Amino acid sequence: ADYLDNGNNKMAIQQADKLLKKHKDLHCAKVLKAIGLQRTGKQDEAYALAQEVAALEPTDDNSLQALTILYREMHRPELVTKLYEAAVKKVPNSEEYHSHLFMAYARVGEYKKMQQAGMALYKIVPKNPYYFWSVMSLIMQSISAQDENLSKTMFLPLAERMVEKMVKEDKIEAEAEVELYYMILERLEKYKEALDVVRGKLGEKLTSELQSRENKCMAMYKKLCRWPECNALSRRLLLKNSDDWQFYITYFDSVFQLIDEAWTPPAEEEHSLEGEVHYSIEQAVKFVEERITEESKSSRPLRGPYLAKLELIRRLRYRGCNDEYKLGDPEELMFQYFKRFGDKPCCFTDLKVFVDLLPPNQYAKFISQLLEVIPLSAAAENEIALPADIKALQQHLCVVQLSRLLGIYHAMDKKQKLNVVRELMLRYHHGLEFGKSCLKTELQFSDYYCLLAVHLLLDLWLEGEEAAVWQCLTLLEEGLSHSPSNAQFKLLLIRIYCRLGAFEPVAELYSSLDAKHIQHDTIGYLLTRYAGSLGHYAAASQSCNFALRFFHSNQKDTSEYIIQAYKYGAFEKIPEFIAFRNRLNSSLHFAQVRTERMLLDLLLEANISTSLEESIKSMSLSPDEDDIPWEDLRDNRDLTVLFSWDPKDRDISEEHRKLSLEEETIWLRIRSLTLRLISGLPTLSHTVQPKNSEKTAENGVSSKIDTIRSLLQQLEAAVDSGKKFLEQKIQYPVLGPPPTRMAGFFSNGSCQCQTSLFYLVSDIYELDTNGLEDSAEIQERIGNSLKSLVDRLTDLFNKCKGDLIEVRDGTLKTHPNLLENLVFFVETISITLWVSSYCDSVLRPFKSNLQKKKKKKKESSVAMPPVFTHFLDYVTELQTLTSNVIDHIKGLEIILTALKLEELSLKDTLLLQEEKKFTKTVQGKVQSSYHHSVQEIGELLKKRLDTVKKLKI
Repeated sequence: ADYLDNGNNKMAIQQADKLLKKHKDLHCAKVLKAIGLQRTGKQDEAYALAQEVAALEPTDDNSLQALTILYREMHRPELVTKLYEAAVKKVPNSEEYHSHLFMAYARVGEYKKMQQAGMALYKIVPKNPYYFWSVMSLIMQSISAQDENLSKTMFLPLAERMVEKMVKEDKIEAEAEVELYYMILERLEKYKEALDVVRGKLGEKLTSELQSRENKCMAMYKKLCRWPECNALSRRLLLKNSDDWQFYITYFDSVFQLIDEAWTPPAEEEHSLEGEVHYSIEQAVKFVEERITEESKSSRPLRGPYLAKLELIRRLRYRGCNDEYKLGDPEELMFQYFKRFGDKPCCFTDLKVFVDLLPPNQYAKFISQLLEVIPLSAAAENEIALPADIKALQQHLCVVQLSRLLGIYHAMDKKQKLNVVRELMLRYHHGLEFGKSCLKTELQFSDYYCLLAVHLLLDLWLEGEEAAVWQCLTLLEEGLSHSPSNAQFKLLLIRIYCRLGAFEPVAELYSSLDAKHIQHDTIGYLLTRYAGSLGHYAAASQSCNFALRFFHSNQKDTSEYIIQAYKYGAFEKIPEFIAFRNRLNSSLHFAQVRTERMLLDLLLEANISTSLEESIKSMSLSPDEDDIPWEDLRDNRDLTVLFSWDPKDRDISEEHRKLSLEEETIWLRIRSLTLRLISGLPTLSHTVQPKNSEKTAENGVSSKIDTIRSLLQQLEAAVDSGKKFLEQKIQYPVLGPPPTRMAGFFSNGSCQCQTSLFYLVSDIYELDTNGLEDSAEIQERIGNSLKSLVDRLTDLFNKCKGDLIEVRDGTLKTHPNLLENLVFFVETISITLWVSSYCDSVLRPFKSNLQKKKKKKKESSVAMPPVFTHFLDYVTELQTLTSNVIDHIKGLEIILTALKLEELSLKDTLLLQEEKKFTKTVQGKVQSSYHHSVQEIGELLKKRLDTVKKLKI
């Protein structure tokens, strides 16, 4: 066992063998040997050995534990349940084995059996937790039941009765048990009963979370629409803590609900269960004013009361009745708020919510009013006034962010924008003084100046200013050198490099972000969207692996979390874990990465290192199966991960999210159908002679061609919806979701090529079943298809011609679309070759039969059917075309190597001398990335050329 712990698996196997020579029935040694075998990649031997021991139904703890570890490593948790089922039969009174059995069921989600195992445990050892494990398993059955009705009429009422029994017998001990009772009542929509539990004696046990009881009461009052109670309770809680924002929201919601219902308090008794109720605007205004007066006496400044006043103004305006309540002018209130909290980074985000209250013609005045109160000092007459300390710097930063948000920078012309960029960078450099003692992991105080400057330059770039994008990259790389762990710099660099078509620097930036766990799903798209499409195949494989590793381990990890939740009685977390797991399983990104990963593997290996058939088999792909949950796809991407200070009309909107999801789904459908069509190719080739055994062909293979034809129709439909989508000409914000590759796929002709290839498959299949005799028409059709295919491929190649990087007027201009087209060309030519080798496999037997006939008849004049010459001409043209593309790529490599970047960037007037070294680095990175892409594409095409040469029937 020590050897296994230290990772020395070979020694472990040897030691186990020694032991087994002496005691050949030592179960535990066998299992430890099996673990060693499993870890050295001998899965089958390990499994056989383990089953040998399992068949004996061991009951000693060591063997059981060791087998559990082994099965877990094999990802076969269902075998653990069998193991402990047997053990429990032999040792029926063991608490330990019963609880292991329960946990084994929990790992595989067998809720019914968990319920039984829990009760069996409770009978042996009447401990409360075991009883409630059983109750929780009933709730899980209700959650997982497909039939909503069943869960409300059977599982939940049963769970409720089980808990009520314990309540009546006064056996409730722990907080978790009360939580569970509340959870059942809430799911049964018995809100009144749930409220009574929380407010009653049982509710006193709810102590582990702050305000746990109050929050639960509030939730129930809302469900029951008991607004007087909602109001009184939130009022009471705000008196205790006037900084708790969620209760202000409930307080305002309930006041306005009561006004709309024209509620009045009862004459004799209490206002409500929770005490006094406010039911008029006057009371609300007075209440907020009082909180502000109270705040002025508090020892530390609180933001809540001031923001509550702005919130109330906003709501009154929405109802069209603000002015008569004299709450003050929002502009003045925001100004006062800035004076109080302007030096806190949160000031901007607080005010951002309320800028709609300002009239647009007051924006400039408001900003200059804020600037006047910031202590800035200039060294000389015509120099920029700078802050003397961090507080003043924060205040100034807040104003700059507000200026961007109010659209003041957007309205400037090019010259003004460049002046602002200069000023921001000067302030950025000055601010670095304050952060000299910062650690590497800390951000510099003035980082946002640099980011804002970059945002302005991005505006200029989108308006057609080519040089601006290089200045963006320069400033970001410089910012990163001072603040190496600033994620915003890295994310923005990733987005810009990708837009320029340079993937090489991105991989390193992304790995330095050190994305953890769920982030592989939320921000992984930044990486996986571009890696393959920019020709970095090796990096693309790696980035897909990162993501897939996370998604696959999530399955295993979640069951561990659930088991911990049972052990510690955190029952309310269990449904959350299950929901989390489902959300990841139906993640859009997961489906995309799975599909693209398989297409990429086929592209790199099929018919190169292994046959297409073997590749498809190793991925267990089948044209009939679709494992993507189309109905439940969840878009888990974080599209606001990049900071943006844009006004609402320029920022990413709900509409953009919807459209982006629609686009991603259509593109995923196209890719997934393409993959399934490719995986159908090997199923068509057959070894039987078609003439003699039509019946067998009918049953077996004909259904296969039907599958292909139906997939092809679905592909046509997906392509149509894709074209319709693109007709809308949607422009996402520059920092919003990146568009898919669909537009390029249609416009460069790859789409037409790929669909026509699958139609060709259908024709060849027909020729195969009908034979050569009476098939002149099909042969003619195949001949035409092959001709037009070569033309289409040549067109596609023409769309790849041109310089990838060119120097124009002293600046670099990249053409990422040419690179994407090249990548599509390689993919399309690969599919062409897979289809061609299917044609080859059909035509070869025909040809050898003809030659046999020729020998028999000893005639030299048996006419060769035209399909052979068509195919041979086609193969020759394909070979020439591929060679031409390889030569073109060699040419590109030479041009890219010869590019002299030294002459560039010297004319740039915006940047300081020391910043120009960053420009050099950036341009070098882009050049090297393009060079790398072209090399990888060239290597792959050479391998494909070798497969063309084999296509000689």
